[in-house]
Amino acid sequence: MFKIAVIGATGYVGTEIIRLLVQHPNIEISAVVSKSFTGQSLSEIYPNFKNLFDKTLMDMDLDLLCEKADIFITALPHDASRDIIPELISRGKKVIDHSAAFRFKDKNVYETWYKTVHGMDDLLDRAVYGLPEIYRKKISDSVLVANPGCYPTCTILAIAPLLRNKLVHLSNIVIDAASGVTGAGRKSDLSYSFCEVNENFKAYGVTNHRHTPEIEQELSALAGEDVIISFTPHLIPMKRGMLCTSYLNLKDNNWTSESLYKVYREYYKDEFFVRVLEPGVLPETKNVSGSNFIDISVNFDKRTNKAIVISALDNLGKGAAGQAVQCMNIMLGLNEKTGLCHPAFYL
Repeated sequence: MFKIAVIGATGYVGTEIIRLLVQHPNIEISAVVSKSFTGQSLSEIYPNFKNLFDKTLMDMDLDLLCEKADIFITALPHDASRDIIPELISRGKKVIDHSAAFRFKDKNVYETWYKTVHGMDDLLDRAVYGLPEIYRKKISDSVLVANPGCYPTCTILAIAPLLRNKLVHLSNIVIDAASGVTGAGRKSDLSYSFCEVNENFKAYGVTNHRHTPEIEQELSALAGEDVIISFTPHLIPMKRGMLCTSYLNLKDNNWTSESLYKVYREYYKDEFFVRVLEPGVLPETKNVSGSNFIDISVNFDKRTNKAIVISALDNLGKGAAGQAVQCMNIMLGLNEKTGLCHPAFYL
């Protein structure tokens, strides 16, 4: 059994990680850390864990934690990583981090968009972007994995086949995306309260959402040249789930939805968690909620000569906790599907 510690265990991502790992056949959750609820059991905070996982939440004691676990999953605010991750790595531990601190190859991009000092330059070269479908080999050899954001995962995997095969123009890529409220984390801000969210649909972060440069970095790597996108996120009045619609101008006009589908099927033929839907079948959030799957539909708009790609995932699943477990499996030399083969909730 591998011993895992979860730091930031009582946020939505942290508790979803625990929900998945409780059922994992090769994992023992040896420590859970929460600054806000130290000394209480996790099942006091989340009663759904009663009789399944009643471990007491610890304070941040690195000496004790390093005795308890060899791999750490951190689900903390961006600045908090600065005080913890370098020390864990220096002690020979493996880390999967959910902050944005290690997602960027250029620290200046991070500092510009997140308005904070990075301060961990020496670790940037060791960090691997945690998207298994693109960086599987690097993840397997890494001690520090930066788990991607939910919007970037949903967008990058949707667009990757078109960019890798150089089928589209790189200018005027437009992405409209919508996320469930859990994407904002477990917070009490007025804008995420029931009366503000229920029966409402709104855009936010227009022209300046922090996931924009993360998406552009990875799309540029796929294309082999700089990619600039127009990205607009929206908030859906639902708990979890994400739907992205991407619009790209095709270079040739001899495509059909069926021929584009074949390109996608070939590109993802070995990827269990990427489900390319048949022409005419469109993704729905209820088909992925609670799972580690992403559903993708590629469609040809003959009138405008555009590829319209629709993708859906669970922002807490493939967009966060599920992907972290997938990366963890790869890092530990396990079958990456282990503990992740359950179907979506649907209802």
